[in-house]
Amino acid sequence: MSRVVNVWATTDVIKETCAKHAFRISAVEALVSGGARVVMLDPRDADAFRILMQDKLIEGTVTRSASHMARQWAPSLHRK
Repeated sequence: MSRVVNVWATTDVIKETCAKHAFRISAVEALVSGGARVVMLDPRDADAFRILMQDKLIEGTVTRSASHMARQWAPSLHRK
């Protein structure tokens, strides 16, 4: 089960929906291709969120900002 959901919605709408239903969010990221990428703390919350937002789900590949890569460790820093 994936904790990631890509939706055609603003971050405000996403946060309001999650607060209303007590879904715990790990991260919300605006997508370059439009919409937002939501990462939930619990996969069950993500599944319930998908049902609520079923008419706004983004299918297929999305384009993320290059800035998300800046938060990643360089391959040479990964533990072996």
